[in-house]
Amino acid sequence: MSRVLLSRLPDDRVRVVDGGAEQVVAITDLPAYVRERETDPSGPPRWVWDDTARWYAPLLAAGVRVSRCHDLRLCHHLLRRAPAVDGGLLAGEQSDLWDRLRPAVPTEPALFSADDTAEHLRADLEDARQLAAIAASAEPTRLGLLVAAESAGALAAAEMTYAGVPWRVDVHERLLADLLGPRPPRGGRPRVLEELMDEIRRLLDSPGLNPDSQPELLIALRRAGVEVKDTRRSTLRAVDHPAIEPLVRYRRLAHLFQTNGWAWIDQWVSDGRFRPSYQPAGSTTGRWSSNGGGALSFPVQVRSAAVADEGWVLVVADVAQLEPRVLAGMSSDQALARAARGADLYQGMVDDGAVATRQDAKLGLLGAMYGATSGESGRMVAGLTRRYPEAFGLVEDAARAGERGQVVRTLLGRGCPALGGSWDESPEAPPVDLEGQDRHRRAYGRFTRNFVVQGTGAEWALCWIADLRNRLWRLVDAGPLDARPHLVFFLHDEVVVHAPAELADAVATEVTAAASTAGELLFRDLAIDFPLTISVVQSYADAGKPGTTGAADPDSSGPEHPSDLS
Repeated sequence: MSRVLLSRLPDDRVRVVDGGAEQVVAITDLPAYVRERETDPSGPPRWVWDDTARWYAPLLAAGVRVSRCHDLRLCHHLLRRAPAVDGGLLAGEQSDLWDRLRPAVPTEPALFSADDTAEHLRADLEDARQLAAIAASAEPTRLGLLVAAESAGALAAAEMTYAGVPWRVDVHERLLADLLGPRPPRGGRPRVLEELMDEIRRLLDSPGLNPDSQPELLIALRRAGVEVKDTRRSTLRAVDHPAIEPLVRYRRLAHLFQTNGWAWIDQWVSDGRFRPSYQPAGSTTGRWSSNGGGALSFPVQVRSAAVADEGWVLVVADVAQLEPRVLAGMSSDQALARAARGADLYQGMVDDGAVATRQDAKLGLLGAMYGATSGESGRMVAGLTRRYPEAFGLVEDAARAGERGQVVRTLLGRGCPALGGSWDESPEAPPVDLEGQDRHRRAYGRFTRNFVVQGTGAEWALCWIADLRNRLWRLVDAGPLDARPHLVFFLHDEVVVHAPAELADAVATEVTAAASTAGELLFRDLAIDFPLTISVVQSYADAGKPGTTGAADPDSSGPEHPSDLS
């Protein structure tokens, strides 16, 4: 497969290296050039560029869809941390700029960043270094699959931002009005919140109380004889006082107003679409994050506003018990893999005779992945370790490595942050006393224990959406991205596809086939089931309800090589 390298030049120009040929193209001519190469009879190339979000947004706005890419920024940071890679091979001209390069946040389609220090990075130099580092590693095939999936995920993220989640502003505003009252003036509270605030002040005998201020609220509660350490909902509900019910309701509605109220609609919804900005590999495990709009945590209260267009549907699919299944596959634990065959892994463990109840299975398996050592979960872990030694031994080895200060890696080779680095996202320096250091190392061991599984789960999910985006594109022979079935949402183990109603069954089949393909790519030597719950709905709020779930065809041929993914 040919690689076409794009580098930004001054004066709105782009340096293009295509095979052995080099040319300079004006920005305005780039979409036509990319469209022509994408339709080349020999097949589309792999586009190599510094940051997918920066390059792909204007191409999508011009109606150009890209099949494959290599995201140099994402892959640079991935390879820098990969234990199997010699970091010295990534050093060279401009490498310090690649170290500092941050993701672009697409707003209006624009190719160039205002950051001059990273404006004119040479793609050819960095691409050569990355290819050499992968080739020289002990795991070139796994790392090749990982960078392909990571880059394909970046394409999917840009496409989802471009297409947007179909969103009914009238439904959302009606919901807000029903719960909060009319839209308040800028800076004011809605009527219902004002009424609840007055009631809370009266019941706590605190006329000037601001219930949004935790210090003020704690003082008012204690003055009223309510001794609590915090104002969490679970803490408050355990208290018997007439102010608690309106206070809990106030906090719930205030959260809705602040996070998904009218200001959220104004900022994030346009032309009937919610357009968040996804950040692939936004967390240390490789999971995505969101730069705004709360895309990765749709509140239940507003899901009814995510409504498919007329004549279209939302196909919602989520995989059951992803991380336990991934643990079975990456550890090659035959017994746990056998339990994972079917829709319910935990029930499979019961049927296998490993535990008495499904709850015992769940407690034990989640306890092993998250480091439970006491209570019922800890007792379950001890028993199940003897039944599933490979799976439970893998996470235990990762925890012990972390406690020794060693880094661990996912199945495909993503490395975790080092002890004392950003692994805990804590601004404080590591403790220096011996007891504090011991606690810090145990905490790091719990992190590495979960990192290997959660990170590999993220790799499975990347392979899933990488294959799925291409399968969806091939369902229709012609038309732009948003006129075909297309991804509009992705959350760790769930995808949402916006599709013409007549193609719903075909989409469900492809979603299931892509999940099977992802399992085959990661766990070639061990068959692991990844059963999906699939709902075909008009509103996202209805996903998973009775009458919306259907089975998809599990047969899949799947790509034969990692490069076929992206």
